[in-house]
Amino acid sequence: MASAATPHWIAAVLRWPLLGHAARLALVSAYILGGFAKLFDFPGAIAEQEHFGLNPGWLWASAAIAIELGGSLLVVVNRLVWLGAGGLGVLTFVAMLTANAFWTMSGHEQFVATNSFFEHLGLIAGLVLVAIVSESTSCRPALAGPSTFVQEASR
Repeated sequence: MASAATPHWIAAVLRWPLLGHAARLALVSAYILGGFAKLFDFPGAIAEQEHFGLNPGWLWASAAIAIELGGSLLVVVNRLVWLGAGGLGVLTFVAMLTANAFWTMSGHEQFVATNSFFEHLGLIAGLVLVAIVSESTSCRPALAGPSTFVQEASR
């Protein structure tokens, strides 16, 4: 049901069954691409990790691949979203601190790193929101009839 502030046509679009799936896929698309890029160029992935001071590079690259692909899968299939989104959020936070340490830079480099830092912070917020939405919808009683919990409580 639309709130008084939401136009009915917008509320109708937000209820489209595939919109949630498409939004979850879009949210994690960079992680899916990054995970496969690292997987198919593992030496490059190791070099990237070591470039940012994450040693041993093979361990950090392996963890990044597992988190990017595994976490994305959990978000996309809407199962254990808290775990998938949480892993992706922590990975993104580590990347923010290592690759976008704008407070150590100056000039144009600082400008670019600051923008990237806060873009990544917004991405983490999106991951938190998808976990909140997933949790709140999985705890909601079924619309078709009384929930099992309500039926059990009334006995």
